[in-house]
Amino acid sequence: MDFENSIKKFDCKCGKHHSCAIKHIIIKENALHEIAGLVSNYHHILITADKNTYEICGKEIENQCLNRTEQVYVFTDEKMLVPDENAIERLSSQLNEKTDLIIGIGSGVIQDICKYVSFKKDLPYFIVATAPSMDGYASNSAALIINNMKITYTTHLPDAIIADINILKNAPISMIKSGYGDIIGKFSCLNDWKLSAFINNEYFCDYVYSIISDMVNKIKDIGNSLLNREPYAVKTLTESLIGTGIAMAYVNNSRPASGSEHHLSHFFEVVGILNNEPYFLHGTDVAYSTVISQKIREKLISMSCLPNKKHFNEKIWEQEIRKIYTDAADGIIELQKNLGWHWDDKYEIYKIKWKEIQNILKEVPSSEELIQYLNSVNLSMEDFYNLYGKEKINNAVKYAMDLKNRYTVLWIYNELI
Repeated sequence: MDFENSIKKFDCKCGKHHSCAIKHIIIKENALHEIAGLVSNYHHILITADKNTYEICGKEIENQCLNRTEQVYVFTDEKMLVPDENAIERLSSQLNEKTDLIIGIGSGVIQDICKYVSFKKDLPYFIVATAPSMDGYASNSAALIINNMKITYTTHLPDAIIADINILKNAPISMIKSGYGDIIGKFSCLNDWKLSAFINNEYFCDYVYSIISDMVNKIKDIGNSLLNREPYAVKTLTESLIGTGIAMAYVNNSRPASGSEHHLSHFFEVVGILNNEPYFLHGTDVAYSTVISQKIREKLISMSCLPNKKHFNEKIWEQEIRKIYTDAADGIIELQKNLGWHWDDKYEIYKIKWKEIQNILKEVPSSEELIQYLNSVNLSMEDFYNLYGKEKINNAVKYAMDLKNRYTVLWIYNELI
């Protein structure tokens, strides 16, 4: 992707004016050496990291910033840092009236916290990537756990993304796999977007769709090279992750890069946090969930005609939501009642458009093909089934869609089967 041109403004055939306000995207070996020039106009910098990411390059970034650093804050006392109210408050408390830049060192969680806090405080921020693990670096959304719910907030973009290949290629292999899995998940979310555009007349942009589709096709066959930490493969994956984030910025939300596979992954994360149960890294869960969402599509494709119309039982649904989501249930129930989709009967639409719907669903690679992609980076579906078990996976398929206000294949599946 031509990042220099991608961060410009332009009018699109979809009718929207696309723009990406990131000023600098640096993806290369020794990219950290560029920081000194990037911070020349700042004088009261807050640098933040967790204990692991600070050890990777915290001192080097301090050296690059010289006497412009006013505060360094490291999250040190968590076994696993969660982007929740507590983390937001802790970082916010480190700011003062003079702070003019936040530099985050890390990947998903650190960038979500920095993005949200800097947006709320109207401050610019830079992100120094430490792993090619997810696609949020260049997006204008922050995924947080608020009141035990996974909520995606529209925020703003970083002024600079610094991705040093020398650092990224040495990231834990689990995080490299996670980044690969996050991109493989785009097979699913792009299809969900097209499906909703067809059924619900949701906004759709062919240009943004093609950007992300190109990213998937660039990385789907480099799994073995990623396992070997080959620099070109790590650079290609990083460019794909950041390019996907830019595509999200173009439409001002995460729709082109987050669908049923993300809703399933959010389910495992939220339920894991609520019940103190283990869950995979975000992109890894997305990868496994992409296979599950594709198996759902394949069931729908195999149906020659629609079954009888199902009746939505609100009482049973609410009981199950409270049982599964416990402390998060009230927020989820309120979200869905405000949205109203459970009470919106689409059966006649499905009946009239069934063949066209099936043709859209057929555009995703088969579940067997997807499993082969995952195997190329040693992600085994057996690990997924062993960790979560049949009951939790079935509950995810039934109730993950309730976490978001976004139409995906999960809705049509649960309305029909």
